[in-house]
Amino acid sequence: MSKDYLFTSESVTEGHPDKMCDQISDAIVDAIIGREGELAAEGYVTDKGSAARADYVRCAVETFTTTGLIVVGGEVRTHAYVDIPTIVRETVKDIGYTRAKFGFDYETCGVITAIHEQSPDIAMGVDEALEAKQGDTDPLDLIGAGDQGMMFGYACNETSTLMPMPIYLAHRLAERLTAVRKTELLPYLRPDGKTQVTVRYSDGRPVAVEKILISTQHAEEADVATLIRPDLIEHVIRPVFETEDIAWDVADRDIYINPTGRFVVGGPMGDTGLTGRKIIVDTYGGMGRHGGGAFSGKDCTKVDRSAAYAARWVAKNVVAARLADRCELELAYAIGVAHPLSVLVETFGTEHVDVDTIERAVLSTFDLRPGAIIRDLDLRRPIYRKTASYGHFGRADVDFTWERTDRVDELKAAVGVS
Repeated sequence: MSKDYLFTSESVTEGHPDKMCDQISDAIVDAIIGREGELAAEGYVTDKGSAARADYVRCAVETFTTTGLIVVGGEVRTHAYVDIPTIVRETVKDIGYTRAKFGFDYETCGVITAIHEQSPDIAMGVDEALEAKQGDTDPLDLIGAGDQGMMFGYACNETSTLMPMPIYLAHRLAERLTAVRKTELLPYLRPDGKTQVTVRYSDGRPVAVEKILISTQHAEEADVATLIRPDLIEHVIRPVFETEDIAWDVADRDIYINPTGRFVVGGPMGDTGLTGRKIIVDTYGGMGRHGGGAFSGKDCTKVDRSAAYAARWVAKNVVAARLADRCELELAYAIGVAHPLSVLVETFGTEHVDVDTIERAVLSTFDLRPGAIIRDLDLRRPIYRKTASYGHFGRADVDFTWERTDRVDELKAAVGVS
């Protein structure tokens, strides 16, 4: 018997206060990684004999914003100097908060910084893992996990990017909403905005888009009913669905555009923002579990970030290899230990190969120690700010190395299928 249900996911634009904070935190991480790399190339050595190198960097940067103010705090280890207030202002400018009438201005907002050095108690476990202290000479056992916790990765065959359809469409609508604002196709739009898509499933497969919601900040003179609604249907919703070649016959009453009737006050003036408060938007829109750790503001030794990327990489390769229609991978780590404490493969009854066989294939194909993840996904690069809006997963960008399906053949060979 067919079982029907609705599933909904949301996304937010880069001008949403929480996403502003994510982007600022990651822009600072990128600047530190980039400058440390430049110092290393220049052969920089401190008076204490410590040489600049990419693996020296540690970042845990948090950002908070409210009306007219941005506060940046956290722990950093680097040889580099970066001008944090300038990075903050340039990021806000790029997002689009360039005039006070938009509710926030990159030139006049206050910027407060409270950055200090990483705890040496944490550093000693990351710089030299427990395995290395016990005499293991494998260089990949030198790096210990930067924290304890569990991380999840997910993939399914609902879309070409192997992402769940609701979050995939919500992200594309949010991207398009930003595009028509920045190109001034719809010049009355402002940076803050949210999207939401509800999809009907039958027997676990998406069969129809049921409801679409877009809330967007706008100029005071723009009327929702006569201008904003028809414009967003024509220039945001329709192009996304045509590009994705997804049929939509959503009734007019099931398209919600600024349902309060007004969204003039937005951004940090309308709501406070904080790094790491959109973790479901960042991942799978609720379709798939989350370990609880945010990504933005963290360097790649923090397994909250790097192991979540690796888990997506594994799950996507399992689905791309057609070993299962859906795959979720859980990893767990102990701070200062290189090897994961546990690895769990879940296929929700969609497997085409025995699950135990898939799990053995995953363990033989992927090295999930932090040092190996950093190496295989090339994570010591200034690539993080662009991950901080429109999702860390399911995007066709060469720098999103965790989206590669480069282990499909190895997985197939490991389970004995062609």
